Amino acid sequence: MTSAHLGLSGLLDTEAIRKDFPLLDRVVHDGKKIVYLDSAATSQKPRQVLDALNEYYERHNANVHRGVYTVAEEATALYEGARDKVAAFINAPSRDEVIFTKNASESLNLVANMLGWADEPYRVDHETEIAITEMEHHSNIVPWQLLSQRTGAKLKWFGLTDDGRLDLSNIEEVITEKTKIVSFTLVSNLLGTVNPVETIIRRAQEVGALVCIDASQAAPHMVLDVQALQADFVAFTGHKMCGPTGIGVLWGRQELLEDLPPFLGGGEMIETVSMHSSTYAPAPHKFEAGTPPIAQAVGLGAAVDYLSAIGMENIARHEHAITEYAVRRLQEVPDLRIIGPTTAEDRGAAISFTLGDIHPHDVGQVLDEQGIAVRVGHHCARPVCLRYGIPATTRASFYLYSTPAEVDALVEGLEHVRNFFG
Repeated sequence: MTSAHLGLSGLLDTEAIRKDFPLLDRVVHDGKKIVYLDSAATSQKPRQVLDALNEYYERHNANVHRGVYTVAEEATALYEGARDKVAAFINAPSRDEVIFTKNASESLNLVANMLGWADEPYRVDHETEIAITEMEHHSNIVPWQLLSQRTGAKLKWFGLTDDGRLDLSNIEEVITEKTKIVSFTLVSNLLGTVNPVETIIRRAQEVGALVCIDASQAAPHMVLDVQALQADFVAFTGHKMCGPTGIGVLWGRQELLEDLPPFLGGGEMIETVSMHSSTYAPAPHKFEAGTPPIAQAVGLGAAVDYLSAIGMENIARHEHAITEYAVRRLQEVPDLRIIGPTTAEDRGAAISFTLGDIHPHDVGQVLDEQGIAVRVGHHCARPVCLRYGIPATTRASFYLYSTPAEVDALVEGLEHVRNFFG
């Protein structure tokens, strides 16, 4: 895939890319072509992924790992081949460090439960602490609250600055010698903030704490290199990166996966079972109880192929240009307040905002009448809304198929919203 300059430096050839995404040709509300600006919630799917799903179900549908007939062996090869693709995509040292889950929420719950049941030195208990941040998605808050309630561990968090960045001024008080796990998002789904990973991980390593990163808003948009991150666990989901729903990933360091106990018990994750006890298969199967999301993994593998062919560096460059343009255009709208960083520096492709005293749900409904699809609400990040004293926001989010014309349509749509409500 070659990049082209379409008035903004770094833009991809979106005309060619958009032909791969059938839904982007849809018309809604009396013939209006859809302007899809909700990729942070879920991305659209290219034909290559849809074709891979159909091909699997039509020609290779069988359960994996134990069948010795042709179709079962084909299904196993496709499933494990998807693991190889994901491992290469994130630069994992070993394919066995890639665990398939149903979504990022399950991946994060898996880590929390492993640490709650672990033996020393990993065990979280009443004498230890857990550190998160105020900008987390609920999926990276609630599992740690549950672990804290169950074990008596103290839950601590980093606050936010007025401009939507993490306040790390008290990092030595939040991450202490008692901290067992630090879990934070690489890119905020509401604020768009790209967090200073190196600073947080360096402090965690000083005190011997494990680090878990929620990369759900990073994996679709930038190069994700788990070795360069130097975290212990990285979680992300498939449906935000052109893959199907129902598939997530947890990457973990091999030695940790070997030492930590499983979360779910059942078929596939065992080595031997008697009525008295069981032993477990090595990772990753130790953490993949029951029939796995086979078709979804195949679809995710196709999505990885698609994104890799375009190039994650090219996608990141394109989105930075779109975001820079969108931030500038949105600031031209009277009474509009961006919640989060107001420049494209260290910023992802999701922009949340309020529009005067018009409720975000009303903004979203009027935009929908014009064919513009945005997300409204607290975006499963209610503590952020509480921090900034707002009930909710409207969020526009962009991806590799987004164009400057769609940003212009959003700005024009917001002017219509303002006029509609006087």
